[in-house]
Amino acid sequence: MSETAASAAAAASATSRTVVVAETATARGRRARIALRALQVLIALFYAIASALPKLTANSSAVESFDKIGWGSGAMYVIGALELAGAVALLVPLLQSVAATALSALMVGAFIVQMTVFHGENAATPLILIIPLALIAWARRGQNAELLRVLRRRA
Repeated sequence: MSETAASAAAAASATSRTVVVAETATARGRRARIALRALQVLIALFYAIASALPKLTANSSAVESFDKIGWGSGAMYVIGALELAGAVALLVPLLQSVAATALSALMVGAFIVQMTVFHGENAATPLILIIPLALIAWARRGQNAELLRVLRRRA
């Protein structure tokens, strides 16, 4: 084989490896975006159905819990509304990072209440929820600058 043919073969091989690597990185990125979106939907469904709905419908267990805390039904409805708003905002591209951050803060409060009022019963739940919320807030942090631009234009 001549030097020119060998050089051409080497260049073609390098180009095909580069294309395969680029396609693999693109496919990986696409899968990561899909997985993150699926996680957001699952977390939003959890907050809307399993967490906010019992509070907003005054489920007996939610009423009992808030009575034990000493906050009454007003706080129960407010927290339920905040959870529902956070669940919806997790699905809005411009709000998803802020929503994940706000829900994380709500979970810090839930953890403190679980530890002080309920003596650690179910305290792991808010801590477990903070992990995917922090991931969502970090991964979608680029939307915060766009949200600020929109808010400044309207001000």
